[in-house]
Amino acid sequence: MSSNTATITPALVAEHGLKPDEYQRILDLIGREPTLTELGIFSAMWNEHCSYKSSKVHLRGLPTKASWVIQGPGENAGVIDIGDGQACVFKMESHNHPSYIVPYQGAATGVGGILRDVFTMGARPIACLNALSFGAPEHAKTRHLVSGVVAGIGGYGNSFGVPTVGGSVRFHSRYDGNILVNAMAVGLAETSKIFYAAASGVGMPIVYLGSKTGRDGIHGASMASAEFDDDSAEKRPTVQVGDPFSEKLLLEACLEIMEKGCVIAIQDMGAAGLTSSATEMGAKGDLGVTLDLDKVPCREEGMTAYEMMLSESQERMLMVLKPEKEKEAEAIFRKWGLDFAIVGETTPSKRFIVRHKGEVMADLPIKELGDSAPEYKRPFVTAEKLPAIDAGAVEARGSIADALERLLVTPDLCSKRWVWEQYDHIIGGNTVQRPGGDAAVVRVEDGPKALAMTTDVTPRYCEANPFEGGKQAVAECWRNLTAVGARPLAITDNLNFGNPERPEIMGQFVGCVRGIAEACKALDFPVVSGNVSLYNETNGKAILPTPSIGGVGLLEDFTRSATLAFKRDGDAILVVGETAGWLGQSIYLREICAREEGAPPPVDLIEERENGDFVRELILDGTASAVHDLSDGGLLVALAEMAMAGEIGAKLDAPPDDVLAHAYWFGEDQARYIVTVAADKVEGVLARARDASVLVSRIGTTGGEALALHGERALSVADLNRRSEAWLPAYMAGEA
Repeated sequence: MSSNTATITPALVAEHGLKPDEYQRILDLIGREPTLTELGIFSAMWNEHCSYKSSKVHLRGLPTKASWVIQGPGENAGVIDIGDGQACVFKMESHNHPSYIVPYQGAATGVGGILRDVFTMGARPIACLNALSFGAPEHAKTRHLVSGVVAGIGGYGNSFGVPTVGGSVRFHSRYDGNILVNAMAVGLAETSKIFYAAASGVGMPIVYLGSKTGRDGIHGASMASAEFDDDSAEKRPTVQVGDPFSEKLLLEACLEIMEKGCVIAIQDMGAAGLTSSATEMGAKGDLGVTLDLDKVPCREEGMTAYEMMLSESQERMLMVLKPEKEKEAEAIFRKWGLDFAIVGETTPSKRFIVRHKGEVMADLPIKELGDSAPEYKRPFVTAEKLPAIDAGAVEARGSIADALERLLVTPDLCSKRWVWEQYDHIIGGNTVQRPGGDAAVVRVEDGPKALAMTTDVTPRYCEANPFEGGKQAVAECWRNLTAVGARPLAITDNLNFGNPERPEIMGQFVGCVRGIAEACKALDFPVVSGNVSLYNETNGKAILPTPSIGGVGLLEDFTRSATLAFKRDGDAILVVGETAGWLGQSIYLREICAREEGAPPPVDLIEERENGDFVRELILDGTASAVHDLSDGGLLVALAEMAMAGEIGAKLDAPPDDVLAHAYWFGEDQARYIVTVAADKVEGVLARARDASVLVSRIGTTGGEALALHGERALSVADLNRRSEAWLPAYMAGEA
């Protein structure tokens, strides 16, 4: 598409992802037929990925404020106050479609993009996390996709020099044709030096920074707003190519000119590239923007205005600069070997004007480009609630010991060491707790303060009951932060769903968002940033609803954080919270009984808060020697994980008479933790629990080299560990 005078046909409009009524909206707005470049600009700004046109009406119900929230949704990343003049900056975003088409570059540029969102705000990134969803292990593409995505995440993060400290990996056939790659970054800044996207002042220079513009990534945002079909491989040209070494230089150059006071406003060139960054900066500042594309550094010959405006080449920024600082800023960027070009200026006109080779290629109202994007209240249906599964009607399959051995070698519950050992998780020297626990812990500078961080969601719960599933995703994130001793502060979300034009999919989205909102309000855990990824389906088959939650919490002293590993023989093992034996939607029901059915466990948010606050006190006063939250696989899987981490066994008591054994050991009741304490502290803990109206029961004692269940054969901890560690490497080697 090289000509700006191309005839705008209905087919061309459809190719740009715009529906006939949306194109009519454009005609009404500008009073004429758009040029090809203008059509591309509207396509970029009005697609689902950039405009949130199907979701924003519901996102307004999320709680986004608290006394510690400095910046909520609407900027490049969220910002929270962590005391002492310091701020934590974080966000999570998806790169799902590109990662399916070109796994390595799709995942790598997903990491690069989220890192830019963080350092654009003036923060130095200190950690990355991810949440990965792959198809069934037996699917023909799964092994290839896992290999490429993991290599891409490691290749970019390791080279850039930020530790990848946590995440999650799941497998399910519903992701066969549409994997999910959600990347999260966390950074540190000074509260007095946060940088925003809103331009200010007329006649201020607009500066292009970073790498040169190429033809990669054109229509990337539009592709992210469309379903896949059998021809997805043809979309390879829309996948960007990343260069982590250039991004590292960009980080250092940006932080240096920020420190020198050169910057008025700054915006990452992410989805929709130059188009979105320029229009957002102008619109947020109530200013117009004029761009001269002849001055844009390009790495390919003969690029058109259309291509330059829609390119999603990586490692680029747009900045509004203080005029008197122009030479100083340019010298800094030249020192770092990066392009620096003044490509435009701010104007009072509130118009977005793009010139190329002496010709006006676009002249559009800048505010309306974003503000007049369609906003849909799409019809939705709420699925009927599934019945609770009666544990008595679930026949136990084999012994409890046999079931545990089988569960620990399932794709979802096996060790993910093969994944996270490909990531540098200790670079920077501040990683206190590495991957494999409930939450990562990263020291803030020299300490003693630290940040805890995690990603969580249980998609099968979200499909069975979107409202309860949304609540549970937030509650589990809150529990994981609590389990290391952190005070949970805020979340970012990545809401991955199918086609919102289908009422049942929109119903999943609405239910999950309402559940997330209720949990965030009850747990004082606001949403400060996020991303919506819709149309995640292939040939009409949608993914499981997957609202990934990334949470951050604060530890005043990292030396008082807890880990899940058993520490010594003779400690009492306590369960905080009620075990009723909920088997609906459990891993046990799916993997052992081959049944994916029933209602998920209900989430009592008052109980979550009371139990979590109680556990956190036990950690911070030094009473708890080990802590682990209970989630997938239930009580016995969590005990096995603690035993394997500490290489210490346990002697476990018989289940209570009123709960069936398989339901007791593998039920997934919420609001629960396992806590170990010294034997002489048990009575004191039980007394404190009674005073706090928290249910705590003793279920066994640590010690030995085996898990010894009442009435069952003993299970060697070393053997369990060997089994758990073996499955994923064997699968990736083609042996499992």
